[in-house]
Amino acid sequence: MAEQTGLKNRGYARADVEERRIAAEEFTGADLENISKYGFEPESASKNIENMIGTIQIPLGYAGPVTVNGDHAKGSILVPLATTEGALVASISRGMSVINTGGGANVMVFNDAMTRAPVLKVDDLMHSRRVMDWIDSNMDAIHAEVASTTSHGRLVEIERFPDGRNLFLRFSFSTGDAMGMNMATIASEAVCRLIERETGAVMVSVSGNMCSDKKPAAINMICGRGKTVVAEARIPKDVVESRLHATAAAITETNIRKNLVGSSMAGTLGANAHAANMVAALYIATGQDPAQVVGGSMTLTTCEDIDGDLYICVRMPAVEVGTVGGGTRLPCQREALAMMGCLGDGKAPRLAEIVAVTVLAGELSTLAAQAAGHLGKAHAALGR
Repeated sequence: MAEQTGLKNRGYARADVEERRIAAEEFTGADLENISKYGFEPESASKNIENMIGTIQIPLGYAGPVTVNGDHAKGSILVPLATTEGALVASISRGMSVINTGGGANVMVFNDAMTRAPVLKVDDLMHSRRVMDWIDSNMDAIHAEVASTTSHGRLVEIERFPDGRNLFLRFSFSTGDAMGMNMATIASEAVCRLIERETGAVMVSVSGNMCSDKKPAAINMICGRGKTVVAEARIPKDVVESRLHATAAAITETNIRKNLVGSSMAGTLGANAHAANMVAALYIATGQDPAQVVGGSMTLTTCEDIDGDLYICVRMPAVEVGTVGGGTRLPCQREALAMMGCLGDGKAPRLAEIVAVTVLAGELSTLAAQAAGHLGKAHAALGR
């Protein structure tokens, strides 16, 4: 088969993609005609995929507009969503429309740091302590090492977790408008090489899984990874009853019994109706790493009945998004980011706030549908 593999994969011509696709057809016996149709120059994807043979197209819609009252995202915003699940965009749009009646959603970013946690092998506990003492005494050298690898990243903190002959170091970095995983990895490895030279500790893996990347983890629930974002809305009593066909008391009870008690009994990390749905659709539309939907799945949804009004809030401890680099370079994804005013430098916090408001809308609509007993009806009408 015609292949282009390895770390030196740089640039594609249409002829190369076509040759590779034909080879794949001959090898598999499948007709890849639709995969061969795409509307951008394959050179655009040269840093995003190897052995390109075409594209997979996913339907794109929008929800909203939704009124957002954030520190970074303000005003009326349309949100692009890529999904194959019928009823999802309609449900989010309903939630956004209802949120607008209460004056919109309030949203804030409370923490912003990407993590990487190498594991070092040490001789014993005394050696582990000497390594940690060396780190404490040489932070200037460590910051200089980080600066040698990136002009945008900045080391925020190094947490230490000794365990016998293992020493885990959880690095936290400010990464600007990049999601920052690659930046954090390169900088962490450089610091660990310095620690090796100076202390004799040996880096076994630049990722020791205490980061924790693309895996549901309590450390990320508690400490955060990427951006920790909280969004809230208050829906007037008459709107809850007329538009959601439920009451604040019923929705609150549904959230307690389903999201809080049910999730606790199942042992989930996070307690929500379907936050991952909204996160996946928005991440795919805007060129984020789809695997980071794991962080979005750890959302905590809370509801309260306040004198008949419904208060709803989502806490998202791990919104791992960027507006530069990665899949945000691709032409369609750039256009989707531009729809929300989230393209380029200075826009990552804005995108994170929009993610949280979108999740809030989806949670509101779904919880209301379940409280009213309408979820099955909606999927029967829209999801088949």
